[in-house]
Amino acid sequence: MPAGPFDAAGVQHAYDTVAADYAARLPDTRAETPLDLAMVDAFAEAVVGAAGGDGLVLDAGCGTGRMSRHLAGRGLRTVGLDLSHGMVTMARRAQPGTSYVVGALGALPYADASFAGVLLWYSTIHTPPDEQSALLSEAARVLRPGGHLLVGFQAGTGVRDVAPAYRALGHEVVLERHLASPDEMGTRLADAGLVEVARLVRRAVGSERDDQAALLARRPD
Repeated sequence: MPAGPFDAAGVQHAYDTVAADYAARLPDTRAETPLDLAMVDAFAEAVVGAAGGDGLVLDAGCGTGRMSRHLAGRGLRTVGLDLSHGMVTMARRAQPGTSYVVGALGALPYADASFAGVLLWYSTIHTPPDEQSALLSEAARVLRPGGHLLVGFQAGTGVRDVAPAYRALGHEVVLERHLASPDEMGTRLADAGLVEVARLVRRAVGSERDDQAALLARRPD
């Protein structure tokens, strides 16, 4: 069945509902493998000293800010944005010195070429495939020439129901995530005017159901 349109209100409600438990169970990067973090750190290294030299990164779909905190530890200045008020509240509480705002990935409240880097770490997964290109184009818009973008996601095809994991914690929510192939994501990045630099695809480990992927891309000078 084709995916329906992105349900912004539903996703916002789901993450508002689970925000406190999410923050408690994922306070840092412990969910990432060394391979995942190697891609994040490669992104950080690419941003430092490039595209204006100020290391300013937008953590788009920041959740509770755990990746913002990781990037800050790599010498970057981060700004976080998320659709969920509850997740932003958790992020502000954990890192009060960082700017976290509520907003939509499809309409970023920033001027063109504002950032040296944009991180989309599992931020596109709740958006149906035919709407993801618009998100990537918006991310590319706020990226400076010479800047880098990193997108992480579950690799594959189809839709997964995420709600049972949260129902096990006592939360009645409706939440789905969409898988994408690395080639599909690479095409979307190219359509947004970005040039792929590197990609990682690794097999599922532990309780993961799907392979994981990360693509690093650059906006041409």
